[in-house]
Amino acid sequence: MPPTTSALNVSRFLREHIRTVPDWPSTGVQFRDITPLLQDPQVFRVLADAFVHRYMAPGLRPDVVAGLDARGFIIGAVVAYALNVGFVPIRKKGKLPFTTVEETYELEYGNASVEIHTDAVTRGQRVLLIDDLVATGGTMLAGIKLLERLGAEVTECAAIVDLPELGGSGKVRASGHSLFTLVDFEGH
Repeated sequence: MPPTTSALNVSRFLREHIRTVPDWPSTGVQFRDITPLLQDPQVFRVLADAFVHRYMAPGLRPDVVAGLDARGFIIGAVVAYALNVGFVPIRKKGKLPFTTVEETYELEYGNASVEIHTDAVTRGQRVLLIDDLVATGGTMLAGIKLLERLGAEVTECAAIVDLPELGGSGKVRASGHSLFTLVDFEGH
C-alpha cells in the first residue's frame, strides 16, 4: 500500500530534523543522528505519535514493546507507555542483572551480543520490536531470535530510520518479518 500524503509529510518533517554527521565514526560514513528529533518537544511528539497511532490499530496493537539497546529504549518506552503495555529492554551483553538468554550477531569488524531476561516475555505474547534505525540488520535480527526463543510472536519490527543501502531492512523482511520505518535514507 503506498504511503498517504499525511505519512509522506510526517516522513519529510522528521527527515528535516535528523542531523547527518559526515565521516563519523569513521571516514566515509554518513551518520544519521536522531538526537535532534528528541530535543524539540514538537518534533518528539510527532515522532512518538507516528508510531503510537500506527500501533493503536487492533491488528497491529502489541501486548508488549521491546526496545533495542540503547536508542530503541527511548522511543520504545514512550510507545509502550502511550499504548498502556509493558516495555522490555534488549541490552548489550553483561548489562542485565537477572538470568538471561543471549544472541550473538556479526558486525562489520567482529561480533556483538545482546541479551534479554528469561522472564521478559511470555509464550504467545505479541511483541513490537523497535530501534532507532536499521543499518545492517544484525541487532534487529538478534532481537527477533531472542524474543522468538522465549516463545513470543514478533508482530512487527519498527525503526525511525531505514538505511536500505546497508541491506538490513531487506534481511529483516527476508526473515519473514514485517518492518515499518518512518524515514528512508536510500541513496543519500
